[in-house]
Amino acid sequence: MKTLILPFAAAGLLMTSGCVLSIGGDDHDAYDHTSVRAQERSNRDYISSISMGTPSTAVVTHLGIPDFTDVFKGEQGEYRILRYRTHRTDADGDTTRDETTPLVFLNGHLVGVGEQAITRLQ
Repeated sequence: MKTLILPFAAAGLLMTSGCVLSIGGDDHDAYDHTSVRAQERSNRDYISSISMGTPSTAVVTHLGIPDFTDVFKGEQGEYRILRYRTHRTDADGDTTRDETTPLVFLNGHLVGVGEQAITRLQ
């Protein structure tokens, strides 16, 4: 009898090797959602505390690579607009410009935060 169990057990192990069981499939999505929300909160907290004149390098060091970047030359020098995700508009998994807060830098130093800062440039 023992000689029959061993081959069946071995066959069962071979048939299931490489299989992945997913229990509670929404956990991964919930984790992603939670981490994105935490990142948005962290970005908002940092942005609300930065001072005018902060170098862009310090912001990128703290917040990481921006979600969007715009660069252009103006009368006073180079403008760089870094946009970081700070809130959610649609729960589609994509970050769009309307879900970000712009940080406006002139010659590498912060001169404005938010959509109003961009409006003033125009």
